[in-house]
Amino acid sequence: MGRNIRKRRTPLATKAIAASAALALGGGGLVWANFYASAHEDNSGWNQTKSANAQVATINCPDVGQKLTKVPRSARRGVAKELALLDRQVTDAYKRLAETRQAQAGDANYVNNAILGPLKSKRVATLDRIGININRAGGQRPQNLDQLAQCQGVPAEQPETNDGQQGEDQNQDGQDQNDNDGQDQNNDGQDQGGQDGGGQDQGGNGGQAGNGPSADDFVDITQVQANAQLGVGANGLPANGDSGSTGSFTTNCGTNENENRNSDNVIVAPGVSNGAQHQHDYVGNQANNAFASDQDLANGDTTCQNQGDRSSYFWPVLRVQDGQNDIDADAPGGGQDGNVGTIVEASEAQLKFVGNKTSEVVAMPQALRIITGDAKSFVNGNANANANWSCTGFEDQVQLHDKLPICPEGSSVVRTSNFQSCWDGQNIDSANHRTHVAFVQGDGTCANGFQAIPQLQVRLVYDVQAPQIQNGQVQNAFAVDSFPDQLHKAITDHNDFINFFDENTMNEMVQCINSGQDCQ
Repeated sequence: MGRNIRKRRTPLATKAIAASAALALGGGGLVWANFYASAHEDNSGWNQTKSANAQVATINCPDVGQKLTKVPRSARRGVAKELALLDRQVTDAYKRLAETRQAQAGDANYVNNAILGPLKSKRVATLDRIGININRAGGQRPQNLDQLAQCQGVPAEQPETNDGQQGEDQNQDGQDQNDNDGQDQNNDGQDQGGQDGGGQDQGGNGGQAGNGPSADDFVDITQVQANAQLGVGANGLPANGDSGSTGSFTTNCGTNENENRNSDNVIVAPGVSNGAQHQHDYVGNQANNAFASDQDLANGDTTCQNQGDRSSYFWPVLRVQDGQNDIDADAPGGGQDGNVGTIVEASEAQLKFVGNKTSEVVAMPQALRIITGDAKSFVNGNANANANWSCTGFEDQVQLHDKLPICPEGSSVVRTSNFQSCWDGQNIDSANHRTHVAFVQGDGTCANGFQAIPQLQVRLVYDVQAPQIQNGQVQNAFAVDSFPDQLHKAITDHNDFINFFDENTMNEMVQCINSGQDCQ
């Protein structure tokens, strides 16, 4: 429970996994439940006998975690556990959906009466405990909390994202990610979020586990019109401005040669084993799991060459769905959550901190937590999405946000994450893990009195064979791990960082960046 997984070098013997039902994290958003015929060898609770032609339903639940913006610090761990319970309750509801398809076909009210009604009752009780946790810690119970209990059944053929719109600009110059900019992120002509109807016709086309990716999730990068934003450097990452703080600080922490992985997330689900429902690669700090305290992390070993950097850098693993089963094939976060295939270690992992275009940067506080991107963006919409996919040789021309690239021969897949670089000057975290940090505005400044901090830029390169698309089917697909309901969509890519630079090294970073030097 909560221990990090180190993968064996040789994948386990191959097992034929035709498909599974995609059972999901349920704290929020529109969630897919896919039911297909399966040749799975075990009976782990996933539905394995339902026809691909059966109507597929989704459940739309309010995203409770994102709405809790004011939770007293002393109540956050208890609230996080209740949010995880909401997830398990909705997962159980999906299992119920999978097991009762025949009953649903004979009773139009079955889903409401037998699934959504009991689910609401459980959520009411859990939400009440969240309110009690907040009250006991001296906080004010959120208004209308009970209204977040009701979930809706929605046909999968016409999914909608919670924010009701698509295509906000989430990557202008790699930093301007304000939700209100109203610009079109998706100018490469791709479908965003849940609007492509993903998952409705994925039997035999939805990856080994039956929950993605599908052929429509891939695009030949050589056929995509150039769309990279001006100001992006040749390395595929935003170039610094001519004023402000123009230096950089690079830390080398390896590519997870240690194969240190788990499916926890100590930021959003502290104390909850398998809180992410997908595997993360960890570089830097080696003590990161769901139960790690700040003291544990501060004292943890690091893979970074600079021993003054004990920060934790982690992101969802990339897998090739090659018919092989990795060590976690029957484990939570792996096969039990629809993440299958061989985990691929990045060939390069570049961790670079850069400055602000208009001002000097200040030191980040120790234990500062930043999440960039949204692991649930396929169902939550684009408000917090920050996915950038490309191929070596194309990074300064094409950045994909909601498609996975098919790279030409000799070119490798690239994932980049440009983190928020404005800090409120007070908090190392916030109740929804978002509001204590922000992206710069269009002119490069920080709004609302926030201070500029070094911006972390993560560039990951993977040497994977290009998938083959034939007759609408994808072979040898690759994708990031995801929550089951997210169908391994490209837009769900995300990245996490916890700062544990020691004071001297952090001050060195700030000095390098503010003086225009490039340091390592």
